[in-house]
Amino acid sequence: LGIGSTKALVDICGKTMVQRVYEQVSKVGLFDEVLVATDDQRIFDAVSAFGGKAVMTSEDCPSGTDRLIEVATANPADIYVNIQGDEPLIEPEIIEKLARVMQDDPELQMGTLCYPISAEQAQNPNVVKVVRAHNNNALYFSRSPIPFARSGGIEPEYFGHIGMYAYRRQFLLDFGKLPYSKLENTEKLEQLRVLEAGIAIRCLTVEAMAPGVDTPEDLEAVRRIIAERGE
Repeated sequence: LGIGSTKALVDICGKTMVQRVYEQVSKVGLFDEVLVATDDQRIFDAVSAFGGKAVMTSEDCPSGTDRLIEVATANPADIYVNIQGDEPLIEPEIIEKLARVMQDDPELQMGTLCYPISAEQAQNPNVVKVVRAHNNNALYFSRSPIPFARSGGIEPEYFGHIGMYAYRRQFLLDFGKLPYSKLENTEKLEQLRVLEAGIAIRCLTVEAMAPGVDTPEDLEAVRRIIAERGE
């Protein structure tokens, strides 16, 4: 779990958001350990208080991947799954699906997830789209609607990318050594650095995820859902 904001400490029906996410991730049977990576002492203390394990990382991490590399350097494992700390409704089955494909295919260096979206959603540049090969390896990620719907062509299927990644250890540690990527810097999508280097990213289809917490409205929606579930 990567968390660098006190948003993680907001109350959701009697528990902090970070505790909600931690408990969901802990339900995944494939993990040997669940860690919260943070550069905020308040979050570290909150995780310790509910019995979780947190690790402090540098305040200078430019991205979540850099934060995960710090964690991986100090905490050896075969596979790492990077999950955002603002997903209190995340389903353990989705996480396990991603972890298992990495476990089952030792040649795979990186995996991620996508979900079906509408043609209208595909027009939104904040929704990252992905197109894939028959083996579910990503061909390209873009903020543009891909594939392009040419007049007279087949009606396209659109898939939105979910920003959850799984990495094999050595690949993760070497991530920063990948060559400069024009595509990454054009679209501002870190995963394009991997594709431009010629490395496969497996992209599995799942149902649309429950809402994360990006706005106050999202927070209230999540509170309502958890209250209705009695959790």
